Amino acid sequence: MTSAENELMSDQASPEFGLARAAREVAILAAQHADQAEQERLIHPEVARAVVANGFTRHFVPVSNGGNAGTFSELSAALVTVGTHCPATAWCASIAANLARMAAYLPEEGRKEVWRDGPDTFVVGAVSPKGKAVPEEDGWRLSGSWSYISAVDHSEWALVLGIAQVDGAGEPRLFALPRSDYRVEPTWSDIGMRATGSNTLVVEDVFVPSTLSVVAKDLLEGNAPEPAANCHSVPLPAVNGLSFCLPMLGAAEGALEHWSTYAESRIRTCEAAPGPGPGRGFYEETLARSSGEIDAAGLLLDRVAAVADRGAISPQQTARSQRDCALAADLLVSAVDRLFRASGTGGHSESSPLQRWWRDIHSAAGHIVLQFGPAAAAYARRMLDV
Repeated sequence: MTSAENELMSDQASPEFGLARAAREVAILAAQHADQAEQERLIHPEVARAVVANGFTRHFVPVSNGGNAGTFSELSAALVTVGTHCPATAWCASIAANLARMAAYLPEEGRKEVWRDGPDTFVVGAVSPKGKAVPEEDGWRLSGSWSYISAVDHSEWALVLGIAQVDGAGEPRLFALPRSDYRVEPTWSDIGMRATGSNTLVVEDVFVPSTLSVVAKDLLEGNAPEPAANCHSVPLPAVNGLSFCLPMLGAAEGALEHWSTYAESRIRTCEAAPGPGPGRGFYEETLARSSGEIDAAGLLLDRVAAVADRGAISPQQTARSQRDCALAADLLVSAVDRLFRASGTGGHSESSPLQRWWRDIHSAAGHIVLQFGPAAAAYARRMLDV
């Protein structure tokens, strides 16, 4: 029985129920399909359905639209649980939850359209300004191409950013599109996070009514339609890094658990038959330093989630959260790099899950919002009077 199955069995005797418990079911299924998903470069259909069925897509959906308007802390724990077994699945689950949060900024009529069939709609998207929109009667005419759209093959709606022409000037706007309005091109080829299926979404001269569009500034500043739950009052920069760091934290915890089993075996072998090569101290130091970095990253991310759960937060807190996420990403990469280097030749084998966690965590850390330099500059601007 796997560790995820053991956790699920013990949890069934507990009165706790919610996304954290449901995440264990997703984790078990994702682990079973991880190798196939890697080969096909796409989250397995059964796993995608489990992400929806177990509440990730509805987590941030407004209560008025049938959703939970849940907390960042609950989602964080769930994503780490899934990421421990399959970081790519955790990444897709994070996208599904957080893009639904963004869709909550649409006008009321647009929200009703997106969640017309219920709160379990799978929404994906991107906030890179890759589209162009021109005004048309009561709406916009949109075209564009957005790469790296994770889980797009399983999506029902997409939220994309385009530059709209308003009074001769460009205005960044978000546009919500039903699946019939865009096509998918299979372009995903990264060495890590293979199973995310982060392919390209293409829109060609599609009419988007004004009810399915909102100015990007509202999302960036946390200006959600009233009455807004706490989860909808948070500026995007305060939590954007969190959504990408949590699968990394899960990957690091999975790597640490796997490596620890290997280290125990190596220590026993070394002590039974001393010889050339690393001794007990090498494995002890690797364990202590890497686990410490992983714990530190987890504590930083816990604070980011806890602050976000308060709702509207200050620009200083936003800058600190950006810094914390970028710093956590660096800590997690350092920890997993050390474990990978100390895993011996067997840990580098394609048959070892350690190399998958190692690849996944490096691909995730490459995301633009997790780069420490820009986060440090934003933090310094808020904290220093210079």
